Amino acid sequence: MDTQTFSSVKVAFFDAKPYDIESFDEANRDLGFQITYFKNHLSLETVSLTQGFQVVCIFVNDTVQKDVIEILARNGIQLIAIRAAGYNNIDLKALFQKIHTVRVPAYSPHAVAEHAVALMLALNRKVHRAYYRTRDNNFTLNGLMGFDMHGKTAGIIGTGKIGRVTIEILKGFGMRVLAYDAFPDEAYQKKTGFEYVDLDTLYKESDILSLHCPLTKETYHLINETSIAKMKRGIMIINTGRGMLIDSKALIGGLKTGQVGFAGLDVYEEESDYFFEDFSNKVITDDVLARLLSFNNVVVTSHQGFFTREALQNIAVTTLENVREFFTEHKLPNEICYQCSTTSCPRKTTGKCF
Repeated sequence: MDTQTFSSVKVAFFDAKPYDIESFDEANRDLGFQITYFKNHLSLETVSLTQGFQVVCIFVNDTVQKDVIEILARNGIQLIAIRAAGYNNIDLKALFQKIHTVRVPAYSPHAVAEHAVALMLALNRKVHRAYYRTRDNNFTLNGLMGFDMHGKTAGIIGTGKIGRVTIEILKGFGMRVLAYDAFPDEAYQKKTGFEYVDLDTLYKESDILSLHCPLTKETYHLINETSIAKMKRGIMIINTGRGMLIDSKALIGGLKTGQVGFAGLDVYEEESDYFFEDFSNKVITDDVLARLLSFNNVVVTSHQGFFTREALQNIAVTTLENVREFFTEHKLPNEICYQCSTTSCPRKTTGKCF
């Protein structure tokens, strides 16, 4: 299939922001897919827009549940291309054997890991508070004291690509690093010089806890009232993974008592209602989010961990390469499906899940 043929492939691109359009237009220059950008999220109210398209491209706050999937299938959608690594917003069971689905498994682990460490540094050295102070010509240091990260203990939950980069950065600071992973990599542990421990040990001994695990049934609200109670008093919790890894109400409780000393959140469990949009002229009606924003020892960023030039370029290139492979080679190495976690998934041998 050449560029002229690619032009017949129509892609409905949802939740399009200016930076998305710029990066995808650049990546599409030599391919020529016919991309139509929609500002709306994909939902039951907007799914009718997909009529006449073969591909739907979505992001983390688009909703692909059973009722949406049925309409996508009726509209002839052949491929869902997620321009992200996570897919907890998709009902894979309802989607199975109806529409092929691909993702971007790795776009820039450095981008997310560096943002996680940036949150640690900002919270520790009170950079966010110092910035506003000096803008008001207040140059006092009272209340801005931090601590040396060198010699402290960091706990990393999840040692995939992002977790590993985070470990390497923190080792460079001279920190002791503990880690937990459901599938530990002993060879990487020996090479890098950190220690795998159980969760209780990690909670008890960590000064800083950083979350880099996927959202699953097992990790939903992994950080909750019970786990927070096991942690070292004054712990710093960083989440650049998925919002639902943390029970936000339990986190607020920990912040109020001082059990949690700092929180850096690039994600929030109800973020789809707010993140990536401008509410500067409106009142935040989410009481939990509003309370989190009120703490001076909490830094919230709007899911920007991925947001570097390199990552956006990699996302666009990989997403469009996924589409190209589907229409030319009928192989989808980045496909995900309901049976992907089982040995019965044929993707390893046939190139597709079904």
